[in-house]
Amino acid sequence: MIKNIIRLIRWDNLLFIAIALWVMEKWVVVPLLQQNYFPEQLSNGLLACIILAFVFISAGGYVINDYFDFKIDEINRPDKVVVMHGLSKNATMRLYQILTGIGIIFGAIVAWELKHWVLGLIYLFIPGILWFYSASYKRQLIIGNLIVSLLAGFGPFLIIIPNIALLSRYGDFMQGSDIFRQIYLWLGGFGVFAFLTTWTREIIKDIEDQVGDREFECHTVPIVWGDMIAKILSSLLILITMTLLIFVWVKVLPFPIAWQNLPSRYIMLGLLVPFVGELVLLWRASIPSDYRSAQLLMKFIMFMGVMFSFAVRFA
Repeated sequence: MIKNIIRLIRWDNLLFIAIALWVMEKWVVVPLLQQNYFPEQLSNGLLACIILAFVFISAGGYVINDYFDFKIDEINRPDKVVVMHGLSKNATMRLYQILTGIGIIFGAIVAWELKHWVLGLIYLFIPGILWFYSASYKRQLIIGNLIVSLLAGFGPFLIIIPNIALLSRYGDFMQGSDIFRQIYLWLGGFGVFAFLTTWTREIIKDIEDQVGDREFECHTVPIVWGDMIAKILSSLLILITMTLLIFVWVKVLPFPIAWQNLPSRYIMLGLLVPFVGELVLLWRASIPSDYRSAQLLMKFIMFMGVMFSFAVRFA
């Protein structure tokens, strides 16, 4: 029972989400605040509530996705299906309700502590979008990919919004401070990276899963436009991401472009080189297992993108 639940909620993805939010707060926002002579704004308890809210809501999203897709998954990955093979549909639905409910409660705590009711609505809006995505949007051309990608890109804003709300208390003391722009610039950059890499991975995953998707009349990019167009679109997104990354590296980051510089080495070896490897894997792929390798490499690149904050923090 426990083993099936752990498989259903994608514990590794949830761990990645938790690490990403913690790292962005502790290794990006806090140093920025210190550089601008502001104290850390989020207490450890409030940060924990923010992380737990998103983690539990995301877990519920994974569960409801498998609830609606178990027949497709029986074709695409029969060895990993849990719904109706480890948990009944009723038990799966109850698990979804419990996980999502816990996430909303944590989100409500955050909104209450900050007196920020828009944030509370956001924690209600995300589960609603995840439900409609799993039930319908996922099977529609482009829309499903965009929804997942936008939600991934929105993640950093769950750190931005509380910090900005708390900094706003300083009122006149904020005049002349550049801290708002810096926080939006840094975490917004992580959001754009998450959006583009998630979209790329979703298209590659659609190529891998198209056998089952065709059986249930899903309108994904490879099914509607073919594998070649899906590969071209994925490659275009990768090239756009690499171009933006190089632009930020050369024009925006306050670090010298030199091999001795840790952020520079990280961008070259930790991000650009894996992106090139991703392009090679993608264009050599011809069977589902090949695309599986390509999308797993993209998942690794997403993790490396988040961990770039390590290079910045300890440069």
